[in-house]
Amino acid sequence: RPSPEEALQWRDSLEKLLQNTYGLASFSSFLRSEFSEENIEFWAACEDYKRTKSPVKMAEKAKKIYEEFIQTEAPKEVNIDHFTKAVTMKNLVEPSASSFDMAQKRIFALMEKDSLPRFVRSEFYQELIK
Repeated sequence: RPSPEEALQWRDSLEKLLQNTYGLASFSSFLRSEFSEENIEFWAACEDYKRTKSPVKMAEKAKKIYEEFIQTEAPKEVNIDHFTKAVTMKNLVEPSASSFDMAQKRIFALMEKDSLPRFVRSEFYQELIK
């Protein structure tokens, strides 16, 4: 469990929150409670994808991420604009470590301006800073 001081830093930095194992878990639980966990799941899948070294594994993961989060009517479709979706699809022709960068940045920004403020006002977070 983080110290209240540590947890307080998360108010201003989604990055710090996501780098902290406990912060990531708390934020994920909060998003699940709001039925909006697809964003954090997509972000985490992208982080895992970027650490993948094998081109074969990378292609497999890219396909899975696309089918789960990007394609229209995907089971956990994330909310990205048509341009970002088009760029991402183009990037997947030859998957590379940066294939999902644009989409991941969009989702990070969405969580930062939308989900983080709600998390900070939530019981989940208020308990951590006591």
